Amino acid sequence: MKKGRSSLLAILAVAVVVALAIGARLAVWTGAEHQSASSGNGAIGGAFTLVDHQGRTVTDQDFRGRWLLIYFGYTFCPDVCPTSLTLMTSALDRLDEAQRAKVTPVFVTVDPARDTPEVMAGYVSAFTADMVGMTGSDEQVAAAMKAFKVYAAKVKSDDPTAYTVDHSSILYLIGPDGRFVQHFPHGVGVEDIAAGLKKHLK
Repeated sequence: MKKGRSSLLAILAVAVVVALAIGARLAVWTGAEHQSASSGNGAIGGAFTLVDHQGRTVTDQDFRGRWLLIYFGYTFCPDVCPTSLTLMTSALDRLDEAQRAKVTPVFVTVDPARDTPEVMAGYVSAFTADMVGMTGSDEQVAAAMKAFKVYAAKVKSDDPTAYTVDHSSILYLIGPDGRFVQHFPHGVGVEDIAAGLKKHLK
């Protein structure tokens, strides 16, 4: 009887140890997952090499120490892009002077064939003086789009020079260390965007 009881206690002890080990492992795993999600260490963003609206080759490293608010679109976009960029600048206008000075608004084209540096320069100047327009080769733009999980597809047209591009419409907030922090999907209001920016720019 004592032998059977001892065996049962031994089994229970092993079960407790195993349960504690699994629990500890799970706690570490979920903690790491939470930290990764909250800190923005996801698969969005990363290294890029593009050409700015002044014709200079720039990389993500050139913006270290700056917050970036990035939007992907194109200058021939009839509605969504100008609306989104206006929303971006309106949200930035709601920051105080110190907060605003930390952020560089960036517009990256998904249509490099038509959006040359000269075209981008004229376009971004209509929104805010410090907005940086970015274009590049097809390969450079495609790599940046892939890094930010941007969708874009040219709509078929009889006129090869007069086409539209279907594309995702998202604002990306990138931290001074170059890591993705938060995104603002299409449809989010200017006050919500401003509030999100202020939360990180304290």
